Amino acid sequence: MNPAAPNPAQRVRSHIAFAFAMALAIYVAWLLRDMLALCYVAALFAVVLTPVVRATSRLRVGRWHPFHGSTAILVLLLVVAGAITVFGFLAIPPVLHDLQAFDGEMPKRLPALLERLRRIPLADRLNSAQTLAWTQSTLSRAAGTMLLSLSGWANAVVEVVAGFVLTLYFILEGEGAYCWFLSFLPPQRRTRLDETLRRAAQRMEKWLVGQVSLMLILGVASTILYVSLGVRYAYGLGVITGLLNMVPVLGVTVSIVLAAFVAAIDSWSRVLGVVIFFAIWMQLESTWLVPRIMKNRVDLPALAIFVSLLLGSSLGGIPGAMVAIPTAVLVTVLADEYLVWKDTA
Repeated sequence: MNPAAPNPAQRVRSHIAFAFAMALAIYVAWLLRDMLALCYVAALFAVVLTPVVRATSRLRVGRWHPFHGSTAILVLLLVVAGAITVFGFLAIPPVLHDLQAFDGEMPKRLPALLERLRRIPLADRLNSAQTLAWTQSTLSRAAGTMLLSLSGWANAVVEVVAGFVLTLYFILEGEGAYCWFLSFLPPQRRTRLDETLRRAAQRMEKWLVGQVSLMLILGVASTILYVSLGVRYAYGLGVITGLLNMVPVLGVTVSIVLAAFVAAIDSWSRVLGVVIFFAIWMQLESTWLVPRIMKNRVDLPALAIFVSLLLGSSLGGIPGAMVAIPTAVLVTVLADEYLVWKDTA
């Protein structure tokens, strides 16, 4: 008998201690689930955006590499900030001008609007005191809802900023954290997992190309529609519509509401044209564009893409839907490496 071998009582105690440690780790992970989910989303976006930073850092003037490491990220941030600034200078002034004109015409239009309201059947029979009380209660409820909404939006903005900062840190220092994580594994398993994760990263990087393609298609198509219908701010709305397509489901919904509201200023027929366009687009995108573009980029079946989007949106809302396809790629590569039995004959 080997004296160094643990006796059965020691093995039982070690198993019990391990079970308690795992239960404690799961409990702590559940308490920190929001922060862990934010870190996961930031890490995925860092993996997806790293090739863009790498391509920027490879730009050179002769033998001089002006964009290297953190400088490449700074240049990309400046480009994005410059694009947003130019868009603001071009898109916001027409909107402000129309709002000022509307504010000047409001005193003239208000009596006509009130007269139309009085012509509504049974409107003249309403008790003024009851109407005033109902109006006050409605406004108070609306104010409370607005305060809650503002609080929710403030929390969302904080989370977005935190996720953005985490993504930058993962891009800059992610390789060191990745190597530290792999150092916990034995050399043979470490090499296998490293090769598997790098294969997954290569496929996940292609997702960004597919997503940008979808955004460009919707942006160009919607801009052509807005211009042909004579909708105000057509080019600005087209840019916003294309960018919002980054957010599954909710992005298209916000685009429909925004475009329909702007179109309703001039004509209800334009609203109908906008609604018909987005109805056709949603069918075309879900049944043809997304399965084919994403399948060619990330090599996933159309059914897997559709199911991953449903699961991501149901489990994590908008962030879950945004990272659903990269997560599906990661799970597919890991399952193919560790779970699928391959025929070696």
